[in-house]
Amino acid sequence: MIREFEAVLPHGVTLACRSNAAAAGGASAAVSGAVPGAASGGGARVMLVHGFPEAAFVWDEVQEALAPQVACIAPQMRGYAGSSAPADPSAYRAKHLVADLAALIEQGGSPLDLLVAHDWGGAVVWALAAQRPQLLRRLLIINSPHPATFLRELKTSAAQQQASAYMTFLCRPDAEALLAEDDFRRLWPFFGAGAQATWLSPAMKDRYRAVWRGGLTGPLNYYRASPLRPANGPDSTLHTVVLDDAAVTVRVPTHVLWGEQDRALLPGLLEGLERWVPTLTVERVPDASHWIVHEQPTRVAATVRRLLGSATA
Repeated sequence: MIREFEAVLPHGVTLACRSNAAAAGGASAAVSGAVPGAASGGGARVMLVHGFPEAAFVWDEVQEALAPQVACIAPQMRGYAGSSAPADPSAYRAKHLVADLAALIEQGGSPLDLLVAHDWGGAVVWALAAQRPQLLRRLLIINSPHPATFLRELKTSAAQQQASAYMTFLCRPDAEALLAEDDFRRLWPFFGAGAQATWLSPAMKDRYRAVWRGGLTGPLNYYRASPLRPANGPDSTLHTVVLDDAAVTVRVPTHVLWGEQDRALLPGLLEGLERWVPTLTVERVPDASHWIVHEQPTRVAATVRRLLGSATA
């Protein structure tokens, strides 16, 4: 069973969260803002971080598969329905998003046994793992590019530039209105079509509608605040971005699970990753797309269990 609660963070941000039965601490924990199940003693502790245009509920099947042995928490990221959603795009810069997750982890009693992240969640978590490695023991990244390889590919790969062209549209000032038109007509194709999106049932669509109706400005501000998007001319910010290796090197043991049918994030993003992630394992999944969490939740849960097992072996 999945329970919902609000985590009130010391810097004034509130994140709506979902946790499995193993992590649920009851109404008193939810009201106080404490992370249910944290500091309760036994059992592994895992945090699951979603991307765009998703929400915390995408992890429900994974959480249910891991209960009751593994205590999970899945926060609704800043800007998404139910969580704090500042209007200024600058509030979605990496340092603020990292601060949210770091505070949530610390509130629950760090370090986490495993931090799992997909898509935009992964973009934030790569930075957190590099800057605050003491907050986690292991990292699982699912179809989310490391900032150094993403910057490289955006600068040098015409294929990745084309695959990422949608980001320019998402930064338009009228993107919210355009995406909301005609029952979110422009958002559904993000998930693919046909056999790839069999998981997108009417009930699942209703869950997505509920989140999107809660507001799209926050989620789109992630793109507006980031310099890592295709250049749109010689004066583009991308041309001036330089990442210091020391600032983006992740030294915690890291496993990357990658659906190879991802149309937006191409395989070149995995090349040379070991330069910035010295303790790295890459697991490629040929029959999965970017939406592997929806497509193969059992596999994702099994990977979590395997990583937790190797951490205690």
